[in-house]
Amino acid sequence: MIKVNDIVRFLNDVGGGRVTRIEDKTVYVEDEDGFERPAIARDLVVVGEAGTKASSYERPLDIKSKLVEPDEPAKRNEPVQPLEPVVETPEGEKLNILLAYEPKEIKHLNTTTFYASLVNDSNYFLYFAYMTRGDRDLQWTTRFHGIAEPNYIVELDEVGHKDLGDMTHVAVQYIAFKQGKEFALKNPALVHRKLDFTKFYKLHCFRSTPYFDTPVISLEITHNDLPSKEMRIDSSALEAAMKKQKAEERPQRKAISQPNERHRSEPIIQDLHIAELIDNLAGMSKADILNYQIDKFHEVMRAHLKHTGQRIVFIHGKGEGVLRQAIMRELKRHYPYCEAQDASFQEYGFGATQITIHHKNK
Repeated sequence: MIKVNDIVRFLNDVGGGRVTRIEDKTVYVEDEDGFERPAIARDLVVVGEAGTKASSYERPLDIKSKLVEPDEPAKRNEPVQPLEPVVETPEGEKLNILLAYEPKEIKHLNTTTFYASLVNDSNYFLYFAYMTRGDRDLQWTTRFHGIAEPNYIVELDEVGHKDLGDMTHVAVQYIAFKQGKEFALKNPALVHRKLDFTKFYKLHCFRSTPYFDTPVISLEITHNDLPSKEMRIDSSALEAAMKKQKAEERPQRKAISQPNERHRSEPIIQDLHIAELIDNLAGMSKADILNYQIDKFHEVMRAHLKHTGQRIVFIHGKGEGVLRQAIMRELKRHYPYCEAQDASFQEYGFGATQITIHHKNK
């Protein structure tokens, strides 16, 4: 609730000031030049309670006191107001910026409103704009623009569930600088992020951060000077890459040498350890891995069924014996005419099985 003498700023316009009077739904705001401007309460945000001192950065867009108008020469004898010193940290030399949406009542997510805030975790001032648009909109709406002080959280807006549908895309554009001292240049940036408004109804989507007392939904804008990039997956490119990988693997998997008659006394050795069969195990369960190894077993067996007397040594490792048991089941079911025995432990260790190929009518 806005009160007389509160320090406020305009949400949809530049500047701000102190509330001098409130008549019905109209709030009268006096700026630093003494001019009184009427405004609607919902178009104002309180940045200082009654009795506090207004800072020039609580009215971030009213910066003419820091600049000289082009048609107005500077007055040399006018004293310059010193800037308040900024407490800097070594970590603050890197820009870390995020957007946060804090629920007003976290226990009533279906009805509560949310405070949108920008966190400036750095030693730099940020001149920034916060913009949103919906999925069907091509044009953006500026919801806030101003200056964020170093190591400061700026409250941008208060939104309800009815507003979230028009905010499925958010963007922050900023320029970083310091005042009254030398500093390293930072690249200006425009960061666009997708906002999933369905998360605002789910308590587990709100996470604790060091910046807020209550859990929030946060979107990283910049981390250690690197602007965040929205992850976009090109499904067609992904499909093409997968087909290419399969095409490259196929000859390798099927390139099983056909033994010459005079060399059949030499066993064929096939290592079934999964690390020898495939490079990337991401997303594969234990069942997927076992199926892949059994498929390889059948592939080698089928390639040599016509070569009577051919010996094949399958190296499966000792482990828990799961793979060996699976091989013996498959052998009994599909190749009962073939002979199986433990391979030489001196040559292959205790985790290998030798299979000798015989004709079906044996």
